Amino acid sequence: MLAYIRAHLEHELSLATLAAVAQMSTTHFAHLFKDATGLPPHQYVILCRMEHAKRLLAETDMPLIEIGPQVGCMDQSHFTALFRTHVAMTPKAYRNAARRAFL
Repeated sequence: MLAYIRAHLEHELSLATLAAVAQMSTTHFAHLFKDATGLPPHQYVILCRMEHAKRLLAETDMPLIEIGPQVGCMDQSHFTALFRTHVAMTPKAYRNAARRAFL
């Protein structure tokens, strides 16, 4: 399931979707997932999305407006708000900091 999540970050990964892929009820899936990872499915998906966004920001020149959809955000403002909440800086500031670190 973890590989499925990482391979489909740009898609909707609701609890119902993940449970259907695992062929389980949502309640049973959520319980087993949290036992296995220590995080509820939604939090794990967000963590994976933010880690992928950080890699794209640090390792590519992909425009910020294209990174949001790659990590499942519908628009730039949603991506920026989510990134700021979980990384404590904007995507642009993160990219600038990552580039300075490589100099």
